[in-house]
Amino acid sequence: MRIVVALGGNALLRRGEPMTAENQRANIGRAASVLAALVDEGHSIVVTHGNGPQVGLLALQAAATPDGGTFPLDVLGAESAGMIGYVIEQELGNLLKERLFATLLTQVKVDPRDPAFALPTKPIGPVYDEATAHRLATERGWKIAPDGDKWRRVVPSPKPLEILEASVLSFLVERGVIVICTGGGGVPVISRDDGSLCGVEAVIDKDLASSLLARQLKADMLLLLTDVDAVYVDYGTAAARALRRVTPNEISGRNFPAGSMGPKVSAAIEFAVATGKPAAIGKLDDAVEIVRGGRGTWFGADARLAQPIEGTACPPAVSK
Repeated sequence: MRIVVALGGNALLRRGEPMTAENQRANIGRAASVLAALVDEGHSIVVTHGNGPQVGLLALQAAATPDGGTFPLDVLGAESAGMIGYVIEQELGNLLKERLFATLLTQVKVDPRDPAFALPTKPIGPVYDEATAHRLATERGWKIAPDGDKWRRVVPSPKPLEILEASVLSFLVERGVIVICTGGGGVPVISRDDGSLCGVEAVIDKDLASSLLARQLKADMLLLLTDVDAVYVDYGTAAARALRRVTPNEISGRNFPAGSMGPKVSAAIEFAVATGKPAAIGKLDDAVEIVRGGRGTWFGADARLAQPIEGTACPPAVSK
C-alpha cells in the first residue's frame, strides 16, 4: 500500500525532554526503525512530521538576537522542516541503504480570511508553568493556552487548501523514492491578487496537511502516529475508553482537544470520507500492527471500511 505516515511530536522530542540535537536524533532514530519496518512489510511510504517544539525554539532564538529577530513564522517553519527532514532522511538511509530518498520543502496554500488567524490554537515551543507562561505572554505579546498540566505559546493554524508541490511529490513517489515532506504542516502561503505567492505568520497543523497530501497523492491509507495507543473518549478519567473502529456518525458530537487529538480525528475522518479508504491513529511503536489491523483506532466512511489487510485481524468494532 501507499501510506502517508505522519509523525507526531513524540517522534522528534518526547514531552519534557530538553530540546537538544542529540535528543532529537535519538528519537528520530527510533522512529526511523519503525518506518523501515513498514517498508520491509512491502509498503510505499511518504513521511510527514510536526515541528511545534522546533519552530518555537527557533522563534525564541531569533527573538534573542541583537536586532530582536526578523524572521517570520513561515521562514522559521521552512528552516525547521529542512533541519528535521535532514535527520529523518539520514537515519532512514542508514537503515534502508538500497533505497532512494528526498526531503522536499512544501508550500501549502491557505486562505488569508481563514478565521484561525483571529483564534490561535496551534502550540509551539517549550512548555511552561502557568506563571511563567503568563509572564512571557505579557512581555512578548504571545497568545498562550493550556497543554496538559503546562502552558505553551499558541499561533494561528489555518486550514490547508492545496499542497503546491503535489505533482513533484507524486513524480518522485511513482519512481520509488521515499519522500519526507510537508514538514510542520508545510510552509503556509497565500496568493496575492496578481497570482504571486507570499508566506504568512502561521503554523499549519501537520495532521490536516497530511490528510490533504494523502488525498492529493491518492494514498491507500493515512497513518497518524502519536504517543497514545488509540483515540479515547473521556481521556484522562476513570471512564476512559479506547475507540477501535469508528465511522464519522459514531464519533460526531464528541470533542477532542484542539491542540492535540482534535486535528488528528478531523484529519482521519476527512481522508476516510473523501477517499473511501482507511485512516488510523495510534502509537508510534505499534505502526506495523496498526497497518495490519490489530492496534490503534481505525476510521472509515462506513462500517465496512476499516477492514483488515489480508491475513490479519481486524480491529474490534466500537462497543455501543
